[in-house]
Amino acid sequence: MSVTTVALAVLLGVAAGVLAGSFGVGGGILFVPTLLGLGLTQLEAEATSLLAILPTVIAGTWRQRHYGNVRWRDALVLGLASIAGAIVGVQVATSLPEDALRRLFALLLLGVAAQLAWRCRRPAPYPSRP
Repeated sequence: MSVTTVALAVLLGVAAGVLAGSFGVGGGILFVPTLLGLGLTQLEAEATSLLAILPTVIAGTWRQRHYGNVRWRDALVLGLASIAGAIVGVQVATSLPEDALRRLFALLLLGVAAQLAWRCRRPAPYPSRP
């Protein structure tokens, strides 16, 4: 990778993170198209996005455990179910053609856009003060 590609990846990553945080959507919704723009295939972009979640999960769990907010039994069940889901997801994703993965991701993006539009219809639960 060239220095320009790395700098562009960092810049796009920061921009996607800010937008994801601003709109309250998962970062993968923005990171996957960013990774596609950097030349990864759909499968590689989705896998990289999922892998990027792990440090956040570990850091969040580590921090929240100090506050007593982690229910370890539920975390174990969720973790094991996530591993099983990842295994099944890999099998499905590798069996589908690249075009089908892109179309399915596009449907996910449309669903997220519809959810954001629906949320905008309701008043904010905590209106900001002028």
